[in-house]
Amino acid sequence: MKRILAIDYGLKRIGVAASDPTQTIAGGLTTLSINEIFTFLEEYSKKNPVEKFVIGLPKQMNGTDSEIVPHIRKFAERLKNHFPETEIVFFDERFTSVLAQRAMREGGLRQKSRRNKGLIDKISATIILEDFLSNKNFNISIAYNS
Repeated sequence: MKRILAIDYGLKRIGVAASDPTQTIAGGLTTLSINEIFTFLEEYSKKNPVEKFVIGLPKQMNGTDSEIVPHIRKFAERLKNHFPETEIVFFDERFTSVLAQRAMREGGLRQKSRRNKGLIDKISATIILEDFLSNKNFNISIAYNS
């Protein structure tokens, strides 16, 4: 089977996580700058076939899009142009940063490590992917259509 990659998009950094080939386990890969992401994804997909990209889509408490959503949608368009054969889905990522910080705290990381925003982004991408893998049979994601 092919892998599923999750992306936690930010204006400065992008966290990336990947499933195992059986699409059962999620693991954090890296955090990259926006300028590095496409080179990384091209190199990664050459070695590890990718079935789909899951992009975190942050929502407000009332269900409306957060202010970063237009940037995420623009990124998704660029991603679709680079990988036209790969499915792209959006997945609600509310509270993933909070959950990532909690996981770091509960995992015993020192306060200095918990302030590492790159680590938070990578863990957030992992949480997005874990949630997606847990719920993928319930069809709760939103497919990207160009």
